[in-house]
Amino acid sequence: MHVTEGSVEVEVPEQAEAGVGDAVFFNPVQELNRDVTVAVLRALVERGELGDLTDDERTPSYLDAMAASGIRGVRAAAEEWDATLCDVDPDAVSLCRENLARNDLSGEVVERDANALMHEERFDVVDLDPFGTPIPFADAAFRGARRLVCVTATDTAPLCGAHFESGVRHYSTVPRNTEYHAEMGLRVLLSALVRTAARYDLAAQPVLSHATNHYARTYLLLESGAQAADALIDDLGYIDHCEHCLYRETTRGLIADPLESCPECGHGIQTAGPVWLGPTCEDGFVATTRAAVDDGMGTAAEARELCDTLEAELDEPTHYDQHRLCKRWGVGASAMDDFLDDLRAAGYDASRTHYGGTTFKTDADVAEIRAATQA
Repeated sequence: MHVTEGSVEVEVPEQAEAGVGDAVFFNPVQELNRDVTVAVLRALVERGELGDLTDDERTPSYLDAMAASGIRGVRAAAEEWDATLCDVDPDAVSLCRENLARNDLSGEVVERDANALMHEERFDVVDLDPFGTPIPFADAAFRGARRLVCVTATDTAPLCGAHFESGVRHYSTVPRNTEYHAEMGLRVLLSALVRTAARYDLAAQPVLSHATNHYARTYLLLESGAQAADALIDDLGYIDHCEHCLYRETTRGLIADPLESCPECGHGIQTAGPVWLGPTCEDGFVATTRAAVDDGMGTAAEARELCDTLEAELDEPTHYDQHRLCKRWGVGASAMDDFLDDLRAAGYDASRTHYGGTTFKTDADVAEIRAATQA
């Protein structure tokens, strides 16, 4: 079947169920992911983030490391990037070539193991969009990228702790299955990626990250140097979480010192970590990305709304769900805007989040939230 995204048209196999069968994989649900990626590439250029990489008038390079149908690489080529599309599947490689030709675009198509290619060649931007965990490709990606690494993870159950042992194996951390499970997954992913980059004296700073439609996506801007890498390691730490009253507390550092019991209700505590406790986005970068979204994108309205929410979202390491809190307290939920206004009137910061319509972030703890909104 033919699919149009942005300014390109590609041919993709019809698939009855994502990930099932032998056909080259294509996921229509990730159109938002791909639209935002195009906007990020534009933002990189707009902000001059490529620096002296383009001083010699060299076209910036982009690697679609697991190309499949080639939709990401084709869209990057349409943005006038020097695109390389890589896949180990010969059928995917043939389809990539056809889709570049279909749009009268130039680009290199490589039938190769992505890890081998990334260890041998360097690209301004490396994009990882594997089926499942990206961790087997992370080391090579940081070795092969000059400026930006883009990562999608679709293994949300291990990331958020629902498949605990798998999460520990893949991400070398302790994930916990909490009510803020999507954010837990995103911060577990960021922790693993920041630690991987640091092994090569690289600081991998998240400039735009989101958890949407059963996947996590992040864009990491790279800076070389041991000191820069050390500064990001300082933003790793632990979350102590009470399943009974939903109290949580965060502690920076790589040595866990968990609470013995919840200071609010006295029940037991679960500890997750090391997770990323720093900002998941850089507001200026998100604003530039939003401005780079164009009306020709199929998810333009959704992409702009996502960027607006991300830019306004507080940098607190976890979020709450208003409905879950009110259910726990045995009270009815008020209008979301009124609920947040009550928090602000009590002197706390508060914002909506992109994790759901009733989710919010605040610098108030759970007891302070109740006192401010249930008075």
